[in-house]
Amino acid sequence: MISDRIRQFFVLFFVIGFFIYLFGPLIIMGLTAFNTSAFPRVTPWECFTVEWFEVLANDKRLLEGLRNSFLIGFGVVCFAVPLGLAGALMLMQVKDRVRPWYYTVVISPILVPGVVLGISTLLFWDRVGLMFGASRDSIFYNGFFLTIVGQSTFIAAYTMLVFISRLQRFDPAQEEAALDLGATHVQSFRKVLLPFLKPAIASATVLAFLASFENYNTTVFTSIGTSVLTTVLASKVRYGIDPSISALAVSIVVLTIFGAAMHEVFKRREEAEAKQAGLVAAGLQEKKKVQRQWFVDPAVIIILLVFIAGLGTAFFAGTMGVDECKVAVKEQKQAATKKRVEALQKRNQEREAAEKAAAEAKRLERSQRTGTENFNTIFSNENLKPQPGKKADTPRTGTENFSGIFDSGNLQQQAGQEDEAPTGTENFQGIFSSDNLQQQSGQEQPETEDANQ
Repeated sequence: MISDRIRQFFVLFFVIGFFIYLFGPLIIMGLTAFNTSAFPRVTPWECFTVEWFEVLANDKRLLEGLRNSFLIGFGVVCFAVPLGLAGALMLMQVKDRVRPWYYTVVISPILVPGVVLGISTLLFWDRVGLMFGASRDSIFYNGFFLTIVGQSTFIAAYTMLVFISRLQRFDPAQEEAALDLGATHVQSFRKVLLPFLKPAIASATVLAFLASFENYNTTVFTSIGTSVLTTVLASKVRYGIDPSISALAVSIVVLTIFGAAMHEVFKRREEAEAKQAGLVAAGLQEKKKVQRQWFVDPAVIIILLVFIAGLGTAFFAGTMGVDECKVAVKEQKQAATKKRVEALQKRNQEREAAEKAAAEAKRLERSQRTGTENFNTIFSNENLKPQPGKKADTPRTGTENFSGIFDSGNLQQQAGQEDEAPTGTENFQGIFSSDNLQQQSGQEQPETEDANQ
């Protein structure tokens, strides 16, 4: 009993976690489309608005890429679905020995990277254009044509897999019976095989369109000068995005849900009509109009919920005062910014005060180091004044003769005394006297006369 509860708990936990993982990003992205923040985000929530849908409607480049993506998707459907159907029919006709080889060849484009397919498509059709001498304005260099051909090379393989799964349940005896009754092969294909393949054709069409619509790797090389939705979104993400992209995603999701619900409604109605037709043919029930209560159909309920959600969103966006909310949010941001600036300034002041206190403490610590206590006031002016009550310092041993060496009276005493000539300098006492010049000038003349004689 306990083990069953534990198992149920883990199963429930796994299911809830799986759906959160699957739909969580979509829900978050959908909420960002209704927030007034300039960047796609949910928190902090500012104001509820639908203005980003208006921004999306005015984005000409994005709308042009969306239009080109729809046109390319339609071209891929027209090109890939017939190729996939032909490949599936061919697979059913070849021999059993050749079938594995054929299947491997036609499925191989799925395994090739999209970048390789894009480059190879571009190079191939460029060589074809050169071979025919086509100009750059020809179809061989057209972005729409190259993108359709490049995407169809691998999307056709997807559609072929859908047709193969449907043809495996087809009974070839039906075609043989039609041929025995005189129908041609074309009539047998149109009246027997095509009605049986109708659901597969619808599925292959949707698959081909969606695969073309979201493709990027191949498209980025083949779309020469042609902007598609994926390349436009990539450029927006590279240079900065706003919630208008989220608005586009919400629109695509809503259209997808609406289309899937409508398809489910028509499918169930057709199944009910086919079931009644079978009973009527067997004679078990009379033919009558199929009536079904709409409120028990989940698809109809989903459509109504989507419609009500859209009306409620538009109503709340127009009545909740978006402009007043924006002003209030702006004031709150300014107040928060001012508060942060003040807190930052206060923190800087506290840090500067702490640094000054640390520097002062370090200076005091340096001044109070061991062995430097007696030198703290070494340069103080008070040291020059005699300290009262303190005896004069006793001269140190060997310094008795230098006690008055710097006394100013020593100069007066020395001025009254004659210098004693050092030993060996007696003959040089008047060497700089001016009378020496006169004596020398009187002695030079006789020498000159003797020289003349």
